[in-house]
Amino acid sequence: MENFTFRNATKIIFGKDAENYVGTETARYGSKVLLHYGGGSIKNYGLYDRVLKSLKDAGLEIIELGGVQSNPRLSMVKKGIDICRKEKVDFILAVGGGSVIDSAKAIAAGVTYNGDVWDFYTRKAVPEKIIPLGVVLTIPAAGSETSGASVITKEEGSYKRAFESEMLRPKFAILNPEISYTLPPYQTACGVSDIMAHVMERYFTRVQNVDLTDRLCEATLETVIGNTPLVLKKPNSYQARAEIMWAGTIAHNDLLGTGRIGDWASHGIEHELSGIYDIAHGAGLSIIFPAWMKYVYKQDVERFAQFAVRVWNVEADFKNVEKVAFKGIKRLEEFYKKIGLPITLKEANIPYDRLEEMAEKCTEGGPRGNFVRLDKNDVLEILMLAR
Repeated sequence: MENFTFRNATKIIFGKDAENYVGTETARYGSKVLLHYGGGSIKNYGLYDRVLKSLKDAGLEIIELGGVQSNPRLSMVKKGIDICRKEKVDFILAVGGGSVIDSAKAIAAGVTYNGDVWDFYTRKAVPEKIIPLGVVLTIPAAGSETSGASVITKEEGSYKRAFESEMLRPKFAILNPEISYTLPPYQTACGVSDIMAHVMERYFTRVQNVDLTDRLCEATLETVIGNTPLVLKKPNSYQARAEIMWAGTIAHNDLLGTGRIGDWASHGIEHELSGIYDIAHGAGLSIIFPAWMKYVYKQDVERFAQFAVRVWNVEADFKNVEKVAFKGIKRLEEFYKKIGLPITLKEANIPYDRLEEMAEKCTEGGPRGNFVRLDKNDVLEILMLAR
């Protein structure tokens, strides 16, 4: 196990009607709020009205900025920064999923920075101060509600990049599983894929003697795998939705990575896919992760066999560990297909004409991944396996 420091300062308010506390929580940090959200779904299902009432009851002044898209855009971030500066906003409230939250984080970091906010995503600068933000989560997926990470797409050049800072962690996150009842099945499945990917990025490590976090990772994966068919069959199953929502937070609040060195190559490769083709992040991950596994599993076949046995209930076979490992990968693919996700570029209608470009952009800052260091040719091979 590696040395580590674990800190997560986000206050979590979980359960039915939790969004009614948003005004009280927000008032602790500011008086003029940028209400940041995506499309019309929060208005269609009444969440917008409940949030607005709570904010107004707390005496807060509200400025709105809606229209965040999946794979949130840099242009929207810059628009938000301009609004916050002009209106002297002192708090940002993100009501939505990972895209809205990541956009809010970028705005929060950019408001107090004199340069281009994209500098944070290209490692040219680090934030020294941000305005605080909070979250009302609508989509269990990205885990951005308690993480210190933000991912933004720059339209020019189709670059999708991330940056991390402890300051980006929201002050509070409100999680009501009932809000996720209205999610379409495909969006639910994409969220599940994202959650699982966050766990697997941490699970596949070369660090030894990490049994506790191995077990925590496996339990989180098993919880998601077991409850996903239930919510797809019965969307209003509170208990199943609650398990998935809480798993999504745990998957990316850094607890599961304590003492470990995660990989993160699959996320890096997928960012090129969704950055260019605007595919849902979870769908991109269901394509890339199995391909990555097939390319690297022989580097530590015992860990992949452990994954197969403990997570997918593959029968252990000590005389043929490689066969066990590969069965685990196949069961992951079968699960993705069962919940309606693509596992190949072809199934997602992604052409093959820009694979080399994706491999080039993915590795332009150097090799990717920690489980196995991947150069441009390695990434290209993984993309070829994903066809």
